[in-house]
Amino acid sequence: MQLNFTKMHGLGNDFVVLDAISQSVHLSPAQVRRIADRHFGVGCDQVLLVEPPRTPDTDFRYRIYNADGGEVQQCGNGARCFARFVRDHGLTGRDEITVETAGGVIRLCIEVDGQVTVNMGVPDFRPSALPLLALDEAREYALEATGDTVRIGAVSMGNPHAVVQVPDVMRAELARLGPAIATHPSFPEGVNAGFMEIVGPGHIRLRVHERGVGETLACGTGACAAVAVGRDRGRLAEQVRVDLVGGALQIRWAGRGNPVWMTGPAVSVFEGRLIP
Repeated sequence: MQLNFTKMHGLGNDFVVLDAISQSVHLSPAQVRRIADRHFGVGCDQVLLVEPPRTPDTDFRYRIYNADGGEVQQCGNGARCFARFVRDHGLTGRDEITVETAGGVIRLCIEVDGQVTVNMGVPDFRPSALPLLALDEAREYALEATGDTVRIGAVSMGNPHAVVQVPDVMRAELARLGPAIATHPSFPEGVNAGFMEIVGPGHIRLRVHERGVGETLACGTGACAAVAVGRDRGRLAEQVRVDLVGGALQIRWAGRGNPVWMTGPAVSVFEGRLIP
């Protein structure tokens, strides 16, 4: 069996995108790992599947597999690539697309300049939403990680995020603390670990260790989570520029009860055929 694919990226967070509407796609975790392998496969952070909708009020179903073969609920950079893919491949002619994900329904809008704006849904701070083993919701939690006490904010953006505020993101001990937070027993299903430096009310810098992947050049849901945590603490404005290793995203959030809006680029790199 051979599959047509497109290699894409959003700020360097890279994906293998598979059209599961025009071709039959059934991947095992081992096959996903082989595709994602940067030496023996195509190489990517995630494999994205474009599937037919399962409900009448959505246009597509969007599924995401991490490089370790596990399926996850949401990926913001992937969502922007998803929108560009379905438009560029003639699967839709609409500028606004409604997509079902494992983390809920999201809405994608292709802008006139080619960037994509995504309604990422309403941040959920309840510990049960991540899940996080905590008795009560709080703006800050203390974790014991590799001998240190790390203070985090925690929020679900359809997938779980722990956000650590640091004075200098480039000096943050991400290689040591990222895996420890991502696999901490307080998060039974794992968590994405973000390290946020607040430059000013409308500007942050961010690095993210993604569960099942490691540090990526960009993380869209991580950017949304960081802004949600920072704004909920009263430290950020409604519109925030998020500088990631791979580039910048614009995040807008009016506060609790409102959805987070993310705007950024999506780029096609090449197309090919693979044997999974």
